[in-house]
Amino acid sequence: MKTAEAMGSYHRTHAPQVVSFTAPTGAGKTIIMSALIEAILFGDEQYMEQPDAIIVWLSDSPQLNEQSKQKIDSKADKIKLSQCVTVSEESFDKEVFEDGHVYFLNTQKLSVTSKLTKNGDGRTYTIWQTLANTVREKSDRLYFIIDEAHRGMQGREASKATTIMQKFIKGSDEEHIPPMPVVIGMSATTQRFNALVEGTSSTIHKSIVTADEVRASGLLKDRIVITYPEVSAVNNDMAILQAAADDWKEKWEHWTQYCFEQHYAYVNPILIIQVLNGTGGKLTDTNLDDCIAKIEERTGFKLENGQVVHTFGGTNASLTVNGLEVRYEEPSRIANDRNIRVVFFKENLSTGWDCPRAETMMSFKHANDATYIAQLLGRMVRTPMQMHIQVDDVLNDVHLYLPYFNEETVKNVVEALQSSEGGDIPTDIYGESLSGKRFETLTVKPKKKMQTSIPGQLTLEVLANQGTEVPALVSITDTQGAPTPVQQQTQIPDVAEVTPAQPTNAFQQMSADSTQTVQTDVKPTADAQPSAVTAPETMAPDSQQEEVEDLFDREAVMKFINDAGLLSYNVRALRINDYLKSLYRMAHLLSMSKLHREAIREVQDEIVQIIRDYVEDMKATGKYDDLVQQVKQFKLATQIFDAFGETVDNYSVHDMFTTTDTDIERQFQIADVKLGREGIGMAYGNKYGDLSDLTAFKIDVILFVADENCMNRLHTYAENRFHGLNDDYRRYIATISSEKIRRDYDSIVSDGDVVSKHNFRLPETIQVPHEAGGKEYRDHLFVSDATGTAKLKLNGWEADLIAEEEKRKDFVCWIRNPSRASWALCIPYEINGEIKPTYPDFIIVREDERLGYVIDILEPHSADFKDNLGKAKGFAEYARQNPGVGRIQLIRMGKDAAGRNQFRRLDMYKTAIREKVSCAINTDELDHIFDTDGVIE
Repeated sequence: MKTAEAMGSYHRTHAPQVVSFTAPTGAGKTIIMSALIEAILFGDEQYMEQPDAIIVWLSDSPQLNEQSKQKIDSKADKIKLSQCVTVSEESFDKEVFEDGHVYFLNTQKLSVTSKLTKNGDGRTYTIWQTLANTVREKSDRLYFIIDEAHRGMQGREASKATTIMQKFIKGSDEEHIPPMPVVIGMSATTQRFNALVEGTSSTIHKSIVTADEVRASGLLKDRIVITYPEVSAVNNDMAILQAAADDWKEKWEHWTQYCFEQHYAYVNPILIIQVLNGTGGKLTDTNLDDCIAKIEERTGFKLENGQVVHTFGGTNASLTVNGLEVRYEEPSRIANDRNIRVVFFKENLSTGWDCPRAETMMSFKHANDATYIAQLLGRMVRTPMQMHIQVDDVLNDVHLYLPYFNEETVKNVVEALQSSEGGDIPTDIYGESLSGKRFETLTVKPKKKMQTSIPGQLTLEVLANQGTEVPALVSITDTQGAPTPVQQQTQIPDVAEVTPAQPTNAFQQMSADSTQTVQTDVKPTADAQPSAVTAPETMAPDSQQEEVEDLFDREAVMKFINDAGLLSYNVRALRINDYLKSLYRMAHLLSMSKLHREAIREVQDEIVQIIRDYVEDMKATGKYDDLVQQVKQFKLATQIFDAFGETVDNYSVHDMFTTTDTDIERQFQIADVKLGREGIGMAYGNKYGDLSDLTAFKIDVILFVADENCMNRLHTYAENRFHGLNDDYRRYIATISSEKIRRDYDSIVSDGDVVSKHNFRLPETIQVPHEAGGKEYRDHLFVSDATGTAKLKLNGWEADLIAEEEKRKDFVCWIRNPSRASWALCIPYEINGEIKPTYPDFIIVREDERLGYVIDILEPHSADFKDNLGKAKGFAEYARQNPGVGRIQLIRMGKDAAGRNQFRRLDMYKTAIREKVSCAINTDELDHIFDTDGVIE
């Protein structure tokens, strides 16, 4: 929209226009620009199509040009690859840029030493002459994009690039070029772009994507976790590499399980390893052979040729590393080569490089390279599937391992990352020591525990602090009876061999085998043959095994909660979309999910009828024919001047012209865009078209869209219909197994309203902060796969409340409901006229004779807080809308007659209490309700 305004302003005033487009990391700036280019060339609701438009895209790197070109090719379906032209020093020589093309330039090609800036050697036109000629002859359709967001240069080179970029904004007498008519500047921060446009006289239009909008999009990982060794640790690097390999292996296992269950193509996460530069003629001072050996040893993966690549700038040749051929690969091609598993690099991945599959990174760099590492990390935060993963929280973070950093220097990385990416990167960043983990992974699917005790077994923390090598591998006897080290048996499944339909035999074998790689507690599976495992005498002699039974069926509880249809809410600062688009998306979703196959057809028919009712009304009131004539004819106005430039007649009408069928078709297409691109116009024609006059139905649609009152009525209809469909089918969405459908549903209802209803659903895996001094709970629904417990630190109130709940005869389990977690139960409430979200502290599950289970919501809350009345009313309204909930209590701490603490509970599930709370007008009334109706259980 801002670009359309800018070009319109230029047409009217011929004053240069600048559009400042700023967005933080992860907003998808290049993809947004690709969509803009497509809209300019082919038209949409903001733009009349300009098939002869010319777009010049300037960056400060040839690699950025190539990557931007590839993204346009992959994301903009209507733009042909032949329309995207990289300006070559060797062959480019044109008087003007050709219509309908996107040209890619970089600042290096505009330097004084570049062939493009010089005549001679057969070159007729310099690039500056081409630009000046194009501005002179085609300024009405020339758009100049400056990609300032992905700056890779530093120091003097960066200053040179900025100077060159400013020439297009301000013009240059030296190069004989005027300011570009419309400049679109992509930038990560307003500060950056302000520095670029400083001193310009151009009109500036601002378009800003906020960090909150990017967070809500799901395009970025939730967390960046940076791990460093303890201060006292020595010989850290290989121990830290082993920790990185563990993380990478865990990501493999979680992604494989997730993609299989959801029927998605496998993600194949990549381990990125930054090595040291070489000295004394060496390619690198990092021992690559040792790296590969440690990765294979730690994970049990047997890497193959083609799965490990390097991007070293010093050579394009293949290397032999630990017996593997490690070929060179262009950074921009890594993301799409799904066979690549491990990437070695030095310093050429930080600028504009995007590889969402790069989920784990290890860097051998030292602490003085914090800024560079921050730049690289900013490129790794995109989600592989361009969405938040709801069922497995492990897949929502990216992990960086830094053996030569400490707590202080990690803070420098965080500061550099926030500074380089705009001060408000839409991802949380944490630093943790190797033994002081910041996050724990909890699941409802803990494996059957075989408790094994082996005296003297080493842990990774011991290795990190002592620099000790990994203990020797346990041998597994193959079917021929020959002992073979585990890692020699295991291979990473090939993409071509493993598909969601035939999931993970190879991967499951890898997972089962690789768990034996480091530890010596070999556990036979239930159906294993005796010959498949080493003889008992090879086991540790003092080991003891004992199976641990779980307290309750965790998956059954989770299924009950997810099928219960409880509401959770999304509270946004503003509404993003309009109801017409939201209605179409909802109707399509219901049709595709088979919940209501005819939903989209019904909506289309209803809108067609609204248009027909309008036309019939116009005919009945006698207005129709005059309106049709206005569409079919247009008047050509001219202005005549005398020899002295004085006006003879002012915009006199001299001729009347009949609109051609092409003009009507163009207006019809614009009308269809405003109706949402759902084929409403053609649907109207199919039902009410006249074969003797094929333009008549198109004029009806054009008239309807041109009437502001009609469009207002249409949007009112869309709002009511959207809410009706949402209310009718929300409970059924909760029972659908496809996460994609549930995620699309959440996205649709969020775009429709400031406060939107969703079905509350628990993921299978969550991540919680690691809290020192926490208590281990076996009856928390989510527990550690390693211990079968959840280590959580509750405050005094919270711990006492859980202890009181655990004493109930019908108690099953509890869930800590974390504030603002993506999956957490959220209830809206109002305070000072503003809608805000609240996250009740606990969800309790109890046994129920009829239903199996019942769900309670408990919120311990101090009476001193100002939000008490607002939250109480919010809970009361939630209880009214969720009759299936058990208790929903606001809880205060009080004293009994002996001065002992006791909990007084106000249960909004009870109708009488709910009505009293809803009618309360101040906190004093709420306090009185607590005194009269609060109970002590």
